[in-house]
Amino acid sequence: MNREREPLIVGRVIGDVLDPFTRSVSLRVAYSSREVTNGFELKPSAVVDPPRVEVGGDDLRTSYTLLMIDPDAPSPSNPYLREYLHWLVTDIPATTGATFGNEVVCYENPRPSLGIHRFVFVLFHQLGRQTVYAPGWRQNFSTRDFAELYNLGSPVAAVFFNCQREAGSGGRRMQ
Repeated sequence: MNREREPLIVGRVIGDVLDPFTRSVSLRVAYSSREVTNGFELKPSAVVDPPRVEVGGDDLRTSYTLLMIDPDAPSPSNPYLREYLHWLVTDIPATTGATFGNEVVCYENPRPSLGIHRFVFVLFHQLGRQTVYAPGWRQNFSTRDFAELYNLGSPVAAVFFNCQREAGSGGRRMQ
């Protein structure tokens, strides 16, 4: 795929949240029967409950860490709370779902009040089982700093969706 047309680049996930990386594991995220694809729009009423997350990989001894963050908090035009941590699950075994992992920070459903927010799921390969501590806050979280602190390296997969308040209309356009 042409790097300039890569949805994570077009959606500014690469840059705002992540450095360039090569996807090496499948990551499937679905709310009810609606699978999340890059740039897809979901309303807050559709994302109240945690999504179903399926992680690929072929080594059953491998574990993964999953983050869900909002890089547009409290508003895309003034994201001074960037990044807002919505969910953190560790020790997810390969070929399973996030429900088999250790929920370190419980799921907080998206409730954007201003503008169109991106909600990003980032999957990291863990080097082994390790204790991960919940940060004392959700706002001003840094995916890059978190990955460095726990020696997670580059992400192995990421996907994002857009969300705005129920009464909002329009959306980010993927070129």
